[in-house]
Amino acid sequence: MSLYAIGDLHLHFQAELKAPGQLTDPVWRGHEERFFKICSEQIHSSDTLVLVGDHSWGRHLDECEKDLEYICSLPGRKILLRGNHDMFWDAKKTSQLNALFEDRLFFLQNTFYSYKDYALVGTKGYTFEGPFYVTRSGAILDWDREKEAQAQKLVEREAQRLRTSFEEARNAGFRKFIMFLHYPPTSILEKRSVFTDLAEEYGAEQVIYAHCHGETRFHDSIQGRFRGIQYSLVSGDFLRWNPMKILD
Repeated sequence: MSLYAIGDLHLHFQAELKAPGQLTDPVWRGHEERFFKICSEQIHSSDTLVLVGDHSWGRHLDECEKDLEYICSLPGRKILLRGNHDMFWDAKKTSQLNALFEDRLFFLQNTFYSYKDYALVGTKGYTFEGPFYVTRSGAILDWDREKEAQAQKLVEREAQRLRTSFEEARNAGFRKFIMFLHYPPTSILEKRSVFTDLAEEYGAEQVIYAHCHGETRFHDSIQGRFRGIQYSLVSGDFLRWNPMKILD
């Protein structure tokens, strides 16, 4: 019985592919078949797989039925986090998704999922991604302050959702936490954020996130141990479609 995580499958069995990089980068070629094969060989029915957002390019549920059925067919229990491209998932209607996919998928939003004596908590998260004004060498000179202020409002909303997840788990008696975000916990301008502060406040042992694609983005945020917490990037292309084992 083990806990695994990976993010950013970006499935498109029905919907139009909207990311040119998925057409040109070799790591994306046949990734659905490769990922399914790896899961079939590595993950057992007693294991739990957390999919850390950006599951489908479908904008509506009827445009991602095959994508979600593909996820259902993977071995083990599947816990889904909401990503920025998961337009089919209205956060306010999460309970309807859980009812529709009962005993097959669990959509994590404003609550927690129990794994042994751990609570798995999480939310989509958010972080400011520019635009940045840079020199030819890539040094940041300045950034769009108006967009930064807009981003901060979304950060605060997602931080409150994460706190709700932590509080519900703590009220249920849990004291050990693994924290999941889709977005990275910090922007490229930050060393700490409200998300790292929440992880420390509640004593999360690990923070798992995705969203960062391509060699130039893999190091946008924290990796490794930081202030006593293990931070891990689990974007599918970063892991080469091998789910990361989080806990035994």
